[in-house]
Amino acid sequence: MDEMLTENRAELCGVIAQPARFSHESRGIRFFLFPLQTLRLSGAADRVNVVLREDMLPRLPGGAEARVFVEGELRSYNNRSGVGNRLVLTVLARTLGPGDGPDEDRISLTGAICKEPVLRVTPMGREICDVILAVSRRYRRSDYIPVIAWGAHAHTVAGLPVGTRLAVRGRLQSRDYTKVIDGVPQPRQAFEVSAADIYPV
Repeated sequence: MDEMLTENRAELCGVIAQPARFSHESRGIRFFLFPLQTLRLSGAADRVNVVLREDMLPRLPGGAEARVFVEGELRSYNNRSGVGNRLVLTVLARTLGPGDGPDEDRISLTGAICKEPVLRVTPMGREICDVILAVSRRYRRSDYIPVIAWGAHAHTVAGLPVGTRLAVRGRLQSRDYTKVIDGVPQPRQAFEVSAADIYPV
């Protein structure tokens, strides 16, 4: 299959916000998770969860405000516990090392629209389009990645049918919100790719 049709690449550089903790075990391999904080040009901070194999832990720099560079892939899974977000996004680390450079947050994806795009207007009056991309990976599995397109890109994406393949270049951002369940407000955090460029392929 054409490599361009299955692109899924994340490059992050930032500060380790908390020490790595055990996440899960799969096929006899233990995985750990830590939040990585990156700054936008506006100064706002995004906190992205990075998952890595246990044998990669010695490569993590230690100490307060330690910086790290991570190259990997976006992964999604459905949280069926009933607690927290339903769709959870993480970055699966393939390589990592010291974060000697400035903060980075670069995402490159190619996938198919799997749900009808939704065009809407933010409270600040900006037009955006929400779209879910199905990004294929090995063993006939897919990751489902929420993407936000802005302005002219939003109108282009809003008019595309389900099944259209899109290439996306952007950043992975976090967003805090409150969900009311049985009258009780609960803080939540959503993750999505904010598209700087998005086009059919």
